[in-house]
Amino acid sequence: MDTETVKQRIEDGIPGAEAMIEGEGCDLRATVIAEAFADKRLVERHKMVYATVDDLIRSGELHALAIKAHTPEQWRKKQEA
Repeated sequence: MDTETVKQRIEDGIPGAEAMIEGEGCDLRATVIAEAFADKRLVERHKMVYATVDDLIRSGELHALAIKAHTPEQWRKKQEA
C-alpha cells in the first residue's frame, strides 16, 4: 500500500487534518492531527480515521492501520515534552 494514498485519504476525509504515515506494505502507522478530534473520545477519533480508509481495509489492500490521533494542542504539548 502506498503511504501517500493513505495520507491523502485521511487528509481529504477529515477537514483540516494533517496525517503522517509510516510503515511499509499493508501494515501502516498513522499519526493524525486535527481540530475535528476536539471533544471526541479516542474510539470516536479512531472511527473517524478508519472511515477514510474503510474500503482499502475491506479490499485487503490495507491490512492494518495503527492510529495515534491528536488535536493540534495535544500534538504541540507532546512535541514540547
